[in-house]
Amino acid sequence: MPTNLSRRTLLRGALAGSAAGAATPVVRGGPAGAATPVRTEAADCIVVGAGLSGLAAARRLARAGRSVLVLEARDRPGGRVQNVPTVGGGYEMDGGAEFVGPTQNHIKALANEYGVRTLPTWNEGSNLYWRNGSATPYPAAVGLPVDAGTPDAAAALAQLSAICLQLEPGRPWRHPMARVWDAMTYDQWVRAHTLTASARLQLDLVCTATLSVRPDEISALFMFGYIASAGNAQNPGTALRLISVSGGAQERFFDGGAALVPLAMAAELADSIVYDAPVRSIDTSTGQAVVHTDRGSFRGRRVVVAMSPAISGRISYPSGLTTARDRLHAGVRMGSVGKFQAVYDKPFWRGKALSGQVAGNGRPIDVTFESYSQGKHFLLGFISADEMRRLDGAPEERLVEECFDSLSEYFGPSARSLAIDHGLKRWDDEPYSWGGPTGVSGPGLLTRAGVALRQPVGPIHWAGTESAVYWQGYMDGAVSAGERAADEVAAALA
Repeated sequence: MPTNLSRRTLLRGALAGSAAGAATPVVRGGPAGAATPVRTEAADCIVVGAGLSGLAAARRLARAGRSVLVLEARDRPGGRVQNVPTVGGGYEMDGGAEFVGPTQNHIKALANEYGVRTLPTWNEGSNLYWRNGSATPYPAAVGLPVDAGTPDAAAALAQLSAICLQLEPGRPWRHPMARVWDAMTYDQWVRAHTLTASARLQLDLVCTATLSVRPDEISALFMFGYIASAGNAQNPGTALRLISVSGGAQERFFDGGAALVPLAMAAELADSIVYDAPVRSIDTSTGQAVVHTDRGSFRGRRVVVAMSPAISGRISYPSGLTTARDRLHAGVRMGSVGKFQAVYDKPFWRGKALSGQVAGNGRPIDVTFESYSQGKHFLLGFISADEMRRLDGAPEERLVEECFDSLSEYFGPSARSLAIDHGLKRWDDEPYSWGGPTGVSGPGLLTRAGVALRQPVGPIHWAGTESAVYWQGYMDGAVSAGERAADEVAAALA
């Protein structure tokens, strides 16, 4: 695969089927094809979803010599990884997943293979801890706010870390205390282990900044398990790795956008992908899988459903699923998130000795970072949970205005006056995502149904970042989950 490909080159390859070494060709849809129903011969495996996880599964199977078809509801690959144009059209930005950090070796290996390099996230100067309209600067190198609540927060984080170290990554429901922790919300646990409002906010940010939900929307066990997954077999997951820049999940980003990776994967798979093919049902009554889509029916000896349980639950399964899997489909839901970016010729905030990073309870943007690309600098902000839901139905102009209000509060009026362009991605109303960045579980679900995250049902295997053992909810988890599902399929077909 050639290196240093542009996004446009990769997109043409992904949608025009021009890459060499593709699997068995099929009639395809998407922007370059006719949107008429098609039928194909049976394949060894049907993969539902051309996000990172589905592409990773299909790629692994195709390279092993298996025939594979990927059915994608959208007209593009990548899922919740997408480059989007700014409003002015002159620049591109990461609209979804963006960052990569230590121990995320699966996504890094893919990027290296395809020649997609990473750049360090700017992490010099002071971050801003924003609480109730007031900013407290603290060194970016420290990574945690420093104020009167810090000792209280540090003590609670120590207790949180001790719990997470006890959990089996990917299987938190096996802990003897699992039912107790799964019966309470993360908010209840935080309030029971902190004394000050500032400490509660700092512990809350572990949830809101990573999952885009309120702490009272998820079970404590889910939060603990999510933290425990933020590592690998040699490095146990920690809250600090989850939320940090230096040494953490936000340490680097992909030059040219994270979407370059799935675009390259899709170009390699070429005509094995059928676009504009939302899956409506998967029938396994014959022992194989007949997958019905808006572009026809496809048959596979096995099928990998590579998406969140919150999305895969919208598919009909006439042959039935296990009780636990049905519970997952009913109980997992997506977070609520949007991503706003303002574009600048120069990073004016650096002149104020600021890193461009903010975290706290500001509205509507509650977390920011600096990024840089295409010779420009970006302030990117996340809109999460209640604030995103409040603005779901609002006109785009209102949302943009409120986002510039947030940036101006944090960095001064130059945040608005010096901006040369901006971009916005709203995931809540994105078809076939319906939120982000990942699926989450409320109280009582993991201990009753967590086992079904990776447990095959007949010829149906499950992928998607939510089913990962490590880095659940991240690009790395998506890749490892897809590869694990592919290995399951290969073993079943052997």
